[in-house]
Amino acid sequence: MDDSAGGEFQIYSVEERSAATATCAIRCVGGVVRAGWPFRLRLNDGATGEPVFLILDWINLYGKFTDSLYSPYSALVQLSGDGVSLLVRGLILASSANDDS
Repeated sequence: MDDSAGGEFQIYSVEERSAATATCAIRCVGGVVRAGWPFRLRLNDGATGEPVFLILDWINLYGKFTDSLYSPYSALVQLSGDGVSLLVRGLILASSANDDS
């Protein structure tokens, strides 16, 4: 598997949220997801405008912190950035390596 291709994950639930961070249960749905990478929100409503980016701060896989997550595994993660208020169940985030815009 090519780790440099980036990855995507889907929000299963938002466990905790503050103004700047959110802890979420997620499932990797493609490629590899890495801590420290920026991720772009894929809004399902066809919204236009500037893309929203969040940073994946950490990944907790089965009680252990790790640097990466592969499909089809699930984990608890922390995301930070201005867009944490937009996080809802079912939303997909793609790494900037997948950003072809």
